[in-house]
Amino acid sequence: MTRWPNHAEAWRTWRDALAGERMHHGWLLAGKAGLGKFDFAMAAARDLVAEPGVPQPSGEHPDILAITYGPKDEKAEKAQAEGKPFELARSIRIKQIRAMQKRLVTLPTLGNRRAIIIYPADDMEKSAANALLKSLEEPPAGTFFLLVTHSPSRLLPTIRSRCRTMRFPALTDDQLAKMLEEAGRTPDLQAIGAAEGSFGAALRFTEQDLAPVARVISGLLAGGDSGIAGRGELARLIGPRAERERVQAVLELAQSLCARAARNCEEPERRARLVDVHAALVALAADAPTANFDPGMLPFELGTLLVAAAPASEPTHG
Repeated sequence: MTRWPNHAEAWRTWRDALAGERMHHGWLLAGKAGLGKFDFAMAAARDLVAEPGVPQPSGEHPDILAITYGPKDEKAEKAQAEGKPFELARSIRIKQIRAMQKRLVTLPTLGNRRAIIIYPADDMEKSAANALLKSLEEPPAGTFFLLVTHSPSRLLPTIRSRCRTMRFPALTDDQLAKMLEEAGRTPDLQAIGAAEGSFGAALRFTEQDLAPVARVISGLLAGGDSGIAGRGELARLIGPRAERERVQAVLELAQSLCARAARNCEEPERRARLVDVHAALVALAADAPTANFDPGMLPFELGTLLVAAAPASEPTHG
């Protein structure tokens, strides 16, 4: 079980609320990805539903329902039913919210309370969010919602207004180093710096051995690429047939390094370019899982975006 040193204030807030006369029925657990918000939600839900003298299961709990990405399509649903690997959808769909709402007409199994966790709530389809809003407006007695969100602004304002927000701070570099050691990973300083306080990001960077990739990305951002040697090295390090997880980790790394460069840049014109390139990197990361990219060309697409942010850079497609 991961120990999260950034959860102390959240636990004080949660336990004070539990001890109060009236517990708020909706909570937003907000903060960047990789801060342990889902782990907190599961542990907090167990605190919520437990009752003195009632034995609680150590595994899956009948009064805690966690909703996240489901199977992508009917083929994936069949594979899931057969216990085979299956592809996940990229959003939380309305049928998942409808199925949850059907359960709410019954009483909790072991006590008087039930917890619904939605992770990540940012990725609910609009119709799913609208359906959830009805449950938040008229929650059944004893039902509490914990919405894990990386970007609260992406949620409907009406959902945000009906929830109490609990914010999770980023981890310090020292905390990240200690957590990596506890996870059996070498606390690579470049991974820690690029992770910007996210243990999830730091762990992915070390698991994927992205320190060499980070050096090339930083070089392209800082010095450009007079030919294509830098972009060729980036392609070599990523690999000709990289798995989706590695590609996404590289794209996250590029976004992080670009954002850090923008924050540290004192030249307004170049800062503006870095901001534009960061937006393009976010769009590329969103498109990469489904777009029909040539796997061998994606690193060059990434590299060309990075070069566009360099001082006195060459034209984007030059």
